Amino acid sequence: MELSRNLLNLLSFYCEYDHIANIIFICMVGIVGIILVWSRGGKHRGNRTGLPLGSMGWPFIGETLEFISCGYSSRPESFMDKRRKLYGKVFKSHLLGSPTIVSTDPEVSRVVLQNDGRIFVPSYPKSLNELMGKSSILMLSGNLQKKLHGLIGGFLKSPQLKEQITVDIEKYILSSMTNWKNDQLVYIQDETKNIAFHVLLKALMSLSHGNDMEYLKQEFRKFISGLVSLPVKLPGTRLYNSLQAKTRMVKMVQRIIEEKRASYATCTYPSPPKDVLDVLLQETNDLAEQYFPIDVICDNMIDLMIPGEDSVPMLMTLAVKFLTDCPLALQQLREENMKLKKAKEQEKEKLTWSDYTSLPFTQNVITETLRMGNIITGVMRKALHDVEIKGHFIPKGWCVFTYFRSIHLDKDFYECPYKFNPWRWQEKDPIGSNFIPFGGGQRLCPGIDMARLEASIFLHQLVTQYR
Repeated sequence: MELSRNLLNLLSFYCEYDHIANIIFICMVGIVGIILVWSRGGKHRGNRTGLPLGSMGWPFIGETLEFISCGYSSRPESFMDKRRKLYGKVFKSHLLGSPTIVSTDPEVSRVVLQNDGRIFVPSYPKSLNELMGKSSILMLSGNLQKKLHGLIGGFLKSPQLKEQITVDIEKYILSSMTNWKNDQLVYIQDETKNIAFHVLLKALMSLSHGNDMEYLKQEFRKFISGLVSLPVKLPGTRLYNSLQAKTRMVKMVQRIIEEKRASYATCTYPSPPKDVLDVLLQETNDLAEQYFPIDVICDNMIDLMIPGEDSVPMLMTLAVKFLTDCPLALQQLREENMKLKKAKEQEKEKLTWSDYTSLPFTQNVITETLRMGNIITGVMRKALHDVEIKGHFIPKGWCVFTYFRSIHLDKDFYECPYKFNPWRWQEKDPIGSNFIPFGGGQRLCPGIDMARLEASIFLHQLVTQYR
């Protein structure tokens, strides 16, 4: 599973440094550690055959400041575009404290993603490592990560969840929209954050509206505020406050786990899992013992809340923005969804998961929003040993930044890439190396289908009820 924008913007590293303190930290890192990395990378800065062209920038700070500066501009990819013209689609740089190979080549990026755990491992800022912990699905590698990812992904695509989650998403969206009044300003991103968080908590732990939900929401927002921050755990710092928030969240998850275990004891036969927590608690090893330790389950329940705060709300919000700027697309979307609504009303049937996701133009709108919005702009990996991909040498210990945004906005792959054009997907298959909205390989986001469903239902209700 990959993280996503603003925070994943765990995956958008330039947006994550939105505070002056973080920029100062990047500069000072050279004093305490980067000088070692710089000297270690020095042996590769010569003319070694196969090492991509590029610049390592200034001593200690590399090209980090320009990278961050471009992140605040209207076109964050300008940092990459400038170097692509000089050095090609794969180039070397020095970013965020590490010598880095930047890939804006879809084939190279796909090889990196598909070799996670064997040749490459996740590489994240120190504060993020501290907050997530070693047992996080974002940090794990090998069989445990595969097991965890497979169980979560399998449940999120299961028939029993599809039926229930469709009803839940409809309920939360309609409940939110009933509060929208004429001539009242509606903040779409705030509304979608609340909707997505409630939907995700229901899928993860069967948590509904109430004090527990509100408590988790408040604590979670304190938690994510320190995901990328100064790696200082003194009282009062963002990292310290975030760690304290996580501790409180873990205690609540532990209480929910104990309540679930008590309910299991009253059942004569094991009941099918109702949520992700059930799936992880009921998984056993060859000795019929619980497979996952409680701390692993708690950590991952919290980590899996991230898409509900950032990536899914961003997808829905950007879809509304792009449709507002493209009246023709909005009109076709409304006509398609009104046709479905009327057909279901005549048949007196409720809309199902397959009804929502089978609307071709609606899915094209979502796909184009993912391409232009770049909810996940890229991911960072670290090479475990020297490796060569398509003639590009990647030294051991170097980071590889697979930058999806440049791929999605590359005119070699997309005609008029900065134009919102959902019709381009009528003849273009989104399953390909040139379209990587949710990462790839064994860390492909396990909630892809649910994210698309949520966006589909939101757009359906929006265009059939409002003009």
